[in-house]
Amino acid sequence: MLAGFRSFAKSPFAVILFGLLIVSFAVFGISDVFKQTPSSKVIVVGSRSVTPEDFKGRFDTYRRQMEAQGQALTPDDAVARGIDRQMVQELSLQESMAELIGKMGVRPSEALVAETLHKQMSQLPAGQRPFDPVTGKFDKDAYQRLLAENNLTPTRFEASLRDDIAQSQFYASVANGLRTPRIYSALQAVYGLEGRDLAAFAINPASVAQPAPPTDAQLQAFMTENAARLTRPETRVLQVVRFSAKALEPTVTVDPAEVQKTFDFRKDTLAQPETRSVVQIVAPDAKAGAAIAERLRKGEDAAAVAKAYGKTPVAIVDKPKTALPDRKVADAAFALAEGQVSAPIAGELGLSVVKVLKVTPAKAASLETARPQILADLRAQNAQAKAYDQTQTYQDARDAGASIPAAAAKAGAVIVTSAPITAQGADLAGQPAAGLTPDVLKTAFALPAGGESDLIEAGKGEYYAVRVEKVIAAALPPLAEIKVPLSQQWMLNEMVKRLKAKADELAARVRKGESLDSVAAAAGSKVQKIAGLSRENAQQYQGLGRDLLVASFNAKPGEVFTARAPQVGYVVARIEAVHAGQPVDIARATESLRPQTSMAYMRDIGQASREAAFDKLKPKTNLTLARQALGVDTDALAKTTKGAAAPAKSGSAQ
Repeated sequence: MLAGFRSFAKSPFAVILFGLLIVSFAVFGISDVFKQTPSSKVIVVGSRSVTPEDFKGRFDTYRRQMEAQGQALTPDDAVARGIDRQMVQELSLQESMAELIGKMGVRPSEALVAETLHKQMSQLPAGQRPFDPVTGKFDKDAYQRLLAENNLTPTRFEASLRDDIAQSQFYASVANGLRTPRIYSALQAVYGLEGRDLAAFAINPASVAQPAPPTDAQLQAFMTENAARLTRPETRVLQVVRFSAKALEPTVTVDPAEVQKTFDFRKDTLAQPETRSVVQIVAPDAKAGAAIAERLRKGEDAAAVAKAYGKTPVAIVDKPKTALPDRKVADAAFALAEGQVSAPIAGELGLSVVKVLKVTPAKAASLETARPQILADLRAQNAQAKAYDQTQTYQDARDAGASIPAAAAKAGAVIVTSAPITAQGADLAGQPAAGLTPDVLKTAFALPAGGESDLIEAGKGEYYAVRVEKVIAAALPPLAEIKVPLSQQWMLNEMVKRLKAKADELAARVRKGESLDSVAAAAGSKVQKIAGLSRENAQQYQGLGRDLLVASFNAKPGEVFTARAPQVGYVVARIEAVHAGQPVDIARATESLRPQTSMAYMRDIGQASREAAFDKLKPKTNLTLARQALGVDTDALAKTTKGAAAPAKSGSAQ
């Protein structure tokens, strides 16, 4: 697309078209272009809505989380797995609840929103906090950049923050003092502490005939039975051209004069201003202020002095003058020497007294200190410019008819040919291929064999172009290629079948009246017993395996059953007895489970309230628009699926 824009912008037709557009805007105006009709929203519920841009931003956030876990996720993958429907449904529930709470009149004050915002930003890692490193003041530009990096805007983030605060206050009022009846946790305690005595013996593998190696015909049949698991997905061999500012940085030189020029421009912000640590005590009146100042001069503890007047001292630690909120207090504090106490100050925020505890002199910026960071910044900027120049050379060559490899060679770009990879960006061993973004993968798997893409911008001086060298269709692997592991699996499966048949045979004998011990002995095995197996202590018996544990808790007293077990294959087992837990243990568990029961009850209330809000307000959703916002070809999707239904529990679709 980038290449198309560049080529089009160079044409005479573009000049004429842009001229006509400018004239039309002048005659008819452009305001209506930005008015969104209801059908342009993914979700509408009352006064609230989710735009396509909002939906895409939330999806991108989710996709980044998946990628951080090593799982590539394209928009088409999201549709195939139903993630788009789930997101629309979840957002509909969220927006419905937020709208209902707003209708109830639960709205946080702007002061509370600002306080919460400041607190959240202060808890970020030091390098990400949007505060001026010199003055400590909130930096609006840094705040906007931080949000932009996470696909957010201040309006959207602060609206979400208001919703979170309102819902927190709403649920806190509901949960305040909530304790579920003791019978709820008592029932859980009785259930969890119910004890079972288990007797079981393993089927001796020597008691069954060993399967013979499979024939090719048997393996072919086995492959057909397991085709879904054995079929390899479509893979492609890609030739990827990368223009990378990051890769170019080591080759970039920086002019010393440019370093000096940048330092001269930045040195005021790089300098460390004088900072002071002061203690401030608010005085109720002038007489009290004079007394506070006198006591501080005598060396009395500031906390004790403030307490005598019903106040709490305010500690200001290592702050520049501009960080003090009251200008008059700041002037007075920075006019004193270390250890001095001011006279009562009639500041803009009231009367107060300050004592200077420490003075840290200002420190001028040093070129030598600042040089490493300036060099890194300039090197990155120059590398980005160089990468962009390479793309220009590359695109000019492509416009002249050169192939991707020829154009890349002319521009000096890096060319990498991948191993066969799936649409998710993994090789046949399941390992992710380095450097292939979801956008590159989506582009590559939309091209035919031999197809070549336009340049793809990945941000921060990173550009890609891709050529599909080879398409390997989804298919079962050749038998010869997987014969050894497939034979091993076939024989294992056959052995498990024979062990199960033997277990069923022996279990039938026990059910007919033979003792468990005699049947086990006849089969060359021995009965093992476990007393007091309960749901509470089941963690201690994980070695028995999930199947055996589940079967044990589902069986009735005296019931004989068979189950899979790790390492031993199959077992024949019987529940010898079922008995209640000890009263003292049940009483203890009842009290310890009560907080958890209350929390689970509150979660159920929260989910029920969201569903009730959904049913009451009946949000309108537009799944097609949501998919289009992600870049999915909904026309092609409709042809393959014969239409897509609206999400479950949705209101009327727009």
